Amino acid sequence: MLLNLPPVATFSLVAKDPNSQDLGVVVASKFLAVGSVVPWLEGGVGAVATQSYANTSFGLRTLEALRAGQKLGDIAIMLEANDPEHQSRQYGLVSADGSSYSFTGSACHAWAGGRSGQGFAAQGNLLTGAEVIDALVETFLARTDLAFPERLLTALLAADTTGGDARGRQSAALYVARIKGGYAGFNDRYIDLRIDDHSTPILELQRLLSIHRLLFERPDPEALLPIRDDIATRVLMVLRKAGNEFTQWQHAAQHALEDLAGIENLEERFTQKGFIDPVALEFLEQKYLG
Repeated sequence: MLLNLPPVATFSLVAKDPNSQDLGVVVASKFLAVGSVVPWLEGGVGAVATQSYANTSFGLRTLEALRAGQKLGDIAIMLEANDPEHQSRQYGLVSADGSSYSFTGSACHAWAGGRSGQGFAAQGNLLTGAEVIDALVETFLARTDLAFPERLLTALLAADTTGGDARGRQSAALYVARIKGGYAGFNDRYIDLRIDDHSTPILELQRLLSIHRLLFERPDPEALLPIRDDIATRVLMVLRKAGNEFTQWQHAAQHALEDLAGIENLEERFTQKGFIDPVALEFLEQKYLG
């Protein structure tokens, strides 16, 4: 008997980046906090999106089976064999080697369907039509000029503007797994951003991704600016506006700059004493000098 729950009417893309080897899931829906249900990932193992009348056990079970060396086709057979409501499910799977699988059960609400290929699986249900999945896939395949997270979100936005969820918009999520890519390298949670309830969740997710880039990306060492001459003048102006009294660059000013970086959560961008990341400097000038 089907659970008395609303379907997770969703369009999602599960993918692998052949350059970074990152795995990602991006998803949007007229459903509260879709990111709490659909994406399941493990760096170096695989990625899963489970939706429609979602069986959330598919996420952990698929990742466990991939760790054990099973192929996606065999995993799909296993998922079906252990689920009497399998025809109400929809899911996409991508393994660390780029193999993919997309399933749409016959009991999913129309329009429902998916596409898969090397390194991606796209699927959706309760959509305005097949053009939503086509826009999702074609945009993802075309925008190889973008970094992987931005590429995923650009594809999701294309699908949304093409029609998206037939019921409207509410939530979206972006989850990218990278081996030891999480905070301080302790896990693989490289990017994990969710918009749980918003009128334009994908646009809001793009805004959060830009903040994530600012706060957590480490700068290119070649781009660092030595704090002297005009750069020192600019930094000192920021420090004075923040409440310090420095008139020249000195050891104490370095400590004050590091303290300010901590206040603004910019520690990842301060990697070398006596130098400043231009992205961090621009942010501090905009905030403190206007």
